[in-house]
Amino acid sequence: MPLKTLQYVAIDALEDIKARDITVLDVRKLTTLYDTLVIASADSNRQVNALALHVRDKLKAAGATIVGTEGEEGGEWVLVDAGDIVVHVMQPVIRAYYNLEELWTPPASRRRATTENRAAA
Repeated sequence: MPLKTLQYVAIDALEDIKARDITVLDVRKLTTLYDTLVIASADSNRQVNALALHVRDKLKAAGATIVGTEGEEGGEWVLVDAGDIVVHVMQPVIRAYYNLEELWTPPASRRRATTENRAAA
């Protein structure tokens, strides 16, 4: 299944149950484990679990292979692994603490900003 289709299915599933702050990151230059990382926020344990289950079901119905899910028992952070795409559904406090967006931002863009700052000084 094309990667873009997987992304659209995952995002639509997240939007169905009102996920907030959906972020899609292309991580192909950083890892060979998967291509896309999707991060979304939910307001409660119940919503985190509902979103993760809905994403898993929608991806599976679209033909994706679900490798696994992690974190359902806690409900603060649930990961859905569909091979080429991994979806993280997190409560805002957990998302802010782990800050996956910064962790998975390609280093070249961070380096470029630092080099530009030195050149301006």
